[in-house]
Amino acid sequence: MSPNYRLTLAPRTTSDAEPRAKAGLESAQKQLGFIPNMYAYMANSPILLDSYLYTYALFRQQSGFSPVEQEVVFLTISRENSCHYCVAAHSFVADVMSKVPAEVTNAIRDSLAIPDARLQALSTFTKTLLDTRGHPSQEDVVTFLAAGYRETHVLSIVQAISVKTLSNYANHLFATPLEDLFKPREWRAN
Repeated sequence: MSPNYRLTLAPRTTSDAEPRAKAGLESAQKQLGFIPNMYAYMANSPILLDSYLYTYALFRQQSGFSPVEQEVVFLTISRENSCHYCVAAHSFVADVMSKVPAEVTNAIRDSLAIPDARLQALSTFTKTLLDTRGHPSQEDVVTFLAAGYRETHVLSIVQAISVKTLSNYANHLFATPLEDLFKPREWRAN
């Protein structure tokens, strides 16, 4: 089997990005204090970066999930997609910003049972939606709803899958390097 192809496009900066991508990079710099490497690479396609930032923000603001639940969804998707960058970055965000208990984050990273039944149901259902490509069984949905979620949460997970597909696949294509900030939570697929 031949090695995976890597895009050769250089990361963009606020000085060389197209105007639409430049706005996204400047916004990230202002909000985060730095431009994540993932954003710099995605800026080669202004519509990719713009789509990612917009959809990501909507999920964070309107998904109906708590910050802890959001990280469970994002980490589960990123782990299942084997995205080294997003697993590390979301582990950092989970630890520092969303205050996810380390045992929850580590269980997802290591594909182990989550010690919280409701969060385990969320992670399991997220993985099911990915594995079935949006065709969960009646039993899968009933189990998810029995854990205290609503049907609208199913649609929010679909949105999260779409936004993480954008970032996970872009990171695969670029082999996006981790910032030093995320290196303590570095992760590699088994």
